[in-house]
Amino acid sequence: MEFVTYEQFGARADGVTDDMPAIVAAHAYANEHNLPVRTTADAHYYIGGRALTAEVLTDTDWGTSRFTIDDRAVENNRAPLFRVGSRLAPIELKIPALHRGQKNVGFAPGVDCYVVVTQTNIRRYIRLGANQNAGSFQTDNFELKADGTIAHELLWDFDAIDRVSAHPIETETRRIRGGRFVTIANQEPSTYNYYSRNIVIARSNVEVSDIHHSVTGEGETGAPYAGFLTISGCARVVVRDCFLTSHKIYVTIGSAGVPVSMGSYDINIGSACDVLFKDCFEENILDRSRWGIVGSNFCKYVTFDGCVFSRTDAHQGMYNYTIRNCTLGHQGLNAIGFGKLTIENSVLYGGSLIGFRGDYGSTWHGEVEIKNVLWHPAGGRPVTPCVFGFSNDGQHDFGYDCAMPEKITVENLTIDDSAAPADYEAFFLFNNYNGRVNAENRDSYKAPYPLAPCRELILRGLKSVQGKPWKLCANENLTPALRVVEEG
Repeated sequence: MEFVTYEQFGARADGVTDDMPAIVAAHAYANEHNLPVRTTADAHYYIGGRALTAEVLTDTDWGTSRFTIDDRAVENNRAPLFRVGSRLAPIELKIPALHRGQKNVGFAPGVDCYVVVTQTNIRRYIRLGANQNAGSFQTDNFELKADGTIAHELLWDFDAIDRVSAHPIETETRRIRGGRFVTIANQEPSTYNYYSRNIVIARSNVEVSDIHHSVTGEGETGAPYAGFLTISGCARVVVRDCFLTSHKIYVTIGSAGVPVSMGSYDINIGSACDVLFKDCFEENILDRSRWGIVGSNFCKYVTFDGCVFSRTDAHQGMYNYTIRNCTLGHQGLNAIGFGKLTIENSVLYGGSLIGFRGDYGSTWHGEVEIKNVLWHPAGGRPVTPCVFGFSNDGQHDFGYDCAMPEKITVENLTIDDSAAPADYEAFFLFNNYNGRVNAENRDSYKAPYPLAPCRELILRGLKSVQGKPWKLCANENLTPALRVVEEG
């Protein structure tokens, strides 16, 4: 036998019979005998509501086969359908402490690992606003080389590490490709009860390609989705040539007791390093009734190259974030984090060119570089453009020191302000991110949890379609010490 099929294990592939038991059995056999899994072009697999997960340990080619995922009545909405895992068992590592700038753990684990460390007596990312919360335990993730070298920068000091998770990185690339997936949406009440009947990548060194996912049957109510494609607890993942879809926005009552739109994602990247999305696509990126497609937490070195998405979003911290040759739709680019944030050769339609999330302190410790970018403010609606969006009045403890990017470089940014209001005189580079500061108190204002200001702004080739001039800030009292260098 050269490969395994679902039909060999009882799948009917008629689009009516629940084939998930056969799918699970086929992958179990393929894993045991180290055989790839393949499907036929005209197969149509129906996946019902049973809480079954196919463990995928071998290459899988779904080709142009169709899969209907019925979420209308499920046993467990958080049970993944496919989990791409590793044959290598986690290893036990004892790391009592770590500190920023540290380059080696002091011992050799003998194999490259993806490591997550946690210190539970410190909380970070203490969220503000309608979805306020008590934050997350201090955590960091990195690739640890076989000789003990820490391959990714550490973001925090860990004086007493409570938990260490270490997963060996497979040397062989696992390839998952093909499949035309359609999810029949759940009809649950609109509450935070996330659905995750999906494909989970929980193994390092994986390439995913040519997956097509769409959603049908969205009604008046629905629970949100945590990501049809979820990448979690791993490194070195490439996703290319995939079609994914955004989800209808539903409103619920948030933790602050006020109405809030629920985030609902088709892509979820959580605790991962070295992730590339290449030439992936989404339709209707300007449809404001649908949520932005990408959400992420605790990630490092994430790149989107040649993608067309309604939004990319970094929630609880991103280190080194690159948007290249992309088109981003109505929700644009949102981020907090560290390192270098790069946007180049791209077109954006968000309310700001970059929205630094106010619910996490609008913080970016590092620098921003923008090169060869066209921005349509608020998707072409009649607004006064403001390039960088921040919100932090210094009154909330987010669990860390907050800072604007220390240096921002803008090279060849064109702002399409064709739809700006009739009385529009100039566009702003920074919004009024702290209305507490005014002309009377700007020299004396002290915030308990201040936002460190941007120090240097370099402008080369900044222009608007209407030829309007720029103004530095909608509240000039916020930027008296900012050094601006305009060239060309």
